[in-house]
Amino acid sequence: MNYKIAVVAGDGIGPEVMEQNIAVLNAIGEKFGHTFEYTYVLGGGCAIDKYGEPLPQETIDVCKASDSVLLGAVGGWQWDTLPGDKRPERALLGLRGALGLYANLRPATLHDALKDACPLKPELVADGVDIMVVRELTGGMYFGEKGRKMTDMGEAAYDVEQYSVKEVERITRTAFEIARKRNKHVTNVDKQNVLESSRLWRSVVLEVAKDYPDVELDHLYVDNASMQLIMRPTTFDVIVTGNIFGDILSDEASQMTGSIGMLPSASLGEGTLGMYEPVHGSAPDIAGKDLANPIATILSGAMMLKYSFGLQEEAKCIEDAVTKVLDKGYRTGDIMSEGMKQVGCKEMGKLIIENL
Repeated sequence: MNYKIAVVAGDGIGPEVMEQNIAVLNAIGEKFGHTFEYTYVLGGGCAIDKYGEPLPQETIDVCKASDSVLLGAVGGWQWDTLPGDKRPERALLGLRGALGLYANLRPATLHDALKDACPLKPELVADGVDIMVVRELTGGMYFGEKGRKMTDMGEAAYDVEQYSVKEVERITRTAFEIARKRNKHVTNVDKQNVLESSRLWRSVVLEVAKDYPDVELDHLYVDNASMQLIMRPTTFDVIVTGNIFGDILSDEASQMTGSIGMLPSASLGEGTLGMYEPVHGSAPDIAGKDLANPIATILSGAMMLKYSFGLQEEAKCIEDAVTKVLDKGYRTGDIMSEGMKQVGCKEMGKLIIENL
């Protein structure tokens, strides 16, 4: 098979970790007889420097014409003073909107070899952590009406949280379909005791659940969910929630894995086109020093093979290779512990390829 992939390497450590991801994908292509054609485009701070905007139309056009999109990381201190609509992060929101990517999948899996790196007590993660956060990606206050106005208390700012029935229904169905392939348990997270948007959200979730009688459904308010993730992480399977709650909870869940450098993600829409990126940021303080952990980006590539291309065996091959390398004691600095062998970004990529 031949696949066209748009590559937005981005800023900071983005190009470094993306280089290792591409190397692993090329090795998989050789092993299984696939060809991956890459088109590199700019997005984020590097696009601002060249074009004066974080997301050029050319980048959107190339991504739309591709079978899938790989993204590294965007942002950096040198662009922090720009107005909100000109910041590098607008590239992410713009691509998600332009490509119709409404479902963000963020798995949080704790490898046995990294249990010592998990900040939780060993007894809390003894049975392993394997959580899939399904976050609505194109609605809520991130995309709602924004503005400022004068009040009797001075200037005020507002961001509107709004969800429609269709938006909630499609993300809920995504979560239930994923749960059917896992442990058949969905936890809906909202704040329906306070927010009208959450009351509509929960009513739609309950209605969709009727079509999935084989999947267990429970509900948690977001404040309680944040506590339960720490107190009983092994009891979660699939979490479905809105944009801002999902943003926060998925980052919390990521820390159970030992490092945010281990977390991949997928952003999906109606078709097979998706965007795949690590959860971590651009980490400009270590950019260019061969210190970055490429595993999250490499596992994002594996998610692309699985969800966009339907290449389950190839995806598992990458996942198994990562596990083998960790089991052999190799670590980048962010997951390093006593008695392990520390390696850099390039060496970690090489080791994963050797263990495919």
